[in-house]
Amino acid sequence: MPHILGSAYLLGADSEHLNEIFDDESKELEKWEDSPGEISKHDWREYLGDRRYQRAYLDFFEDELVLNGYDWRKVLNEFLFQGKEPLINCVVAGLGHPLIHFGYAYELSSRELAMEALCLATTSYNFLHKYLDDAAYTKPAASSTTSPLHILGRVSLDKRFDGLFDHQGADNIQTLFDDREDAILEHWNSWHTPNPKKQFEESQRAAAALLVATHKAGNGSYDFFLVHLLTSSHAVRILLPLIPAKFHVALVRQWWLFTLAVYVAQLRPLVELSNILDYDLSGKDWSWVDKRAVEGKWALDAHYVKALRALKEAAQTWGDGDQFYLKAAVKFGEEFDGWGGFGTLKDVH
Repeated sequence: MPHILGSAYLLGADSEHLNEIFDDESKELEKWEDSPGEISKHDWREYLGDRRYQRAYLDFFEDELVLNGYDWRKVLNEFLFQGKEPLINCVVAGLGHPLIHFGYAYELSSRELAMEALCLATTSYNFLHKYLDDAAYTKPAASSTTSPLHILGRVSLDKRFDGLFDHQGADNIQTLFDDREDAILEHWNSWHTPNPKKQFEESQRAAAALLVATHKAGNGSYDFFLVHLLTSSHAVRILLPLIPAKFHVALVRQWWLFTLAVYVAQLRPLVELSNILDYDLSGKDWSWVDKRAVEGKWALDAHYVKALRALKEAAQTWGDGDQFYLKAAVKFGEEFDGWGGFGTLKDVH
């Protein structure tokens, strides 16, 4: 709920529409369940990844917030960035939702969202943290490139991933690392970042392309899993200027590992940039996109609104001389007719 409320607010939604969003999103919320026990400062890491402790973690972090005089940044500094295996190194677990939530917490300067994000990060924590925490997984690549899109092209042709799955979905990610860890890490390490700012700019362009340039004409459904690559990339952009510098590269590389994993899990759809670059805007501009996001047919769909805003923010951040982001936003805004990405191999290729 906070994601769409924040996005709609920042896109100019009025109070009536925000209340409409709240009422609609409230219908989907799950009832709070009591945790098996409480969480304390001496054992808070013992229950990482255990979703049954969601409420206990939130209670714990909110208590810490009070003890720290409601200085939510101080709480994050202690629990997100400290220790041998800092929590920040596993914020892409849970389909990137902890990372996205942290992005909104910082962007909206919300202590409530910050504590919720910590709760999401602790309960979503999984095996992915080891690839950032253990330097042994970062190795020089035999064939490196600065282009994320070039690497995605290699991945799409890598026969080591052929036949690994017969369907799309996030449940493929664990299998990918269990059965093809060497292959996915090879591609992960092949991204060379001599100019981190420039390479991050290219990664945001890749995130937009993964959602929009993989979409087949005539199919109104967009990939539900690929949209998380775009919205989590937006969160990375928000966080980079605000978190300790020593975590900057690691956070971008964490997003990149998540991106590769989701791309393979979604059966490596072909990225065709011409789908975006050749799109006819027919005079539509960012005002049209804003209106579509807060007044259109899908104005109550959280991921739709977040995606449109992420594209707009990327354009404002890097410039949009070739109108790449505007064309991606208009194409997505016009063609979207629900979420897909749950199909079989036949559906994708």
